[in-house]
Amino acid sequence: MKKIKMFMFDECPYCRKALGFLDELKKDEKYNEIEIEKINEKKHPEVAEQYDYYYVPTFYIDEVKVHEGAASFEQIKEVLDKAL
Repeated sequence: MKKIKMFMFDECPYCRKALGFLDELKKDEKYNEIEIEKINEKKHPEVAEQYDYYYVPTFYIDEVKVHEGAASFEQIKEVLDKAL
């Protein structure tokens, strides 16, 4: 199982939606154990500056960008599936 990094910030409506999808998906046992490091780019700009993205939410798996920008439930599920 691979670790996910999620770049986001609190005021972002797309991030809040993605977090809701993650909460829903984490109810499934197979996704519950996936570690997701949530990095608030406004609170930790020094970390965010090390990555190449423009829109949030952005997801990285093993330092490879797998999704950037507004996401549907299915796209968030695909990110989690890639981490498995």
